[in-house]
Amino acid sequence: MDIRKFLFGGDTRQLMYKSLDATALRSRVIAENLANVETPGYQRKEVNFEEQLQNAVKMKLAAQQTQPGHMPSGKGLDLAKVQAFVFEPKDPTLPGEINNVDVDMEGSKMAENQILYTYLTKWVGFEKYNNAIAGRPG
Repeated sequence: MDIRKFLFGGDTRQLMYKSLDATALRSRVIAENLANVETPGYQRKEVNFEEQLQNAVKMKLAAQQTQPGHMPSGKGLDLAKVQAFVFEPKDPTLPGEINNVDVDMEGSKMAENQILYTYLTKWVGFEKYNNAIAGRPG
């Protein structure tokens, strides 16, 4: 297997760009949560992406042939169906006393998200340099 194809090929590339979209959305959601920390009754929001991705990978792994003579199921990793979305988690607690936004928790989520975003942008940049060196477009 060509390592370049594995690292920068179709599914991996699509996954990285979808992950970048998810981190951008998560950053906006966390900022909205922090902006509403003193809004009475505000319900914090979260982004669901990783759970959907795990389910898609599990479906792909379950669909692989386990024996040479078995028929493939035809299911593959369908990243087109994996989309980040915003939701309100069911959280009955009120750590902020006027709503369920916890400044410390949101701050740590923002830091974690920033680390992931930095990694993803470096990966995308490396891919572009690698393509330029090899004389490939994109």
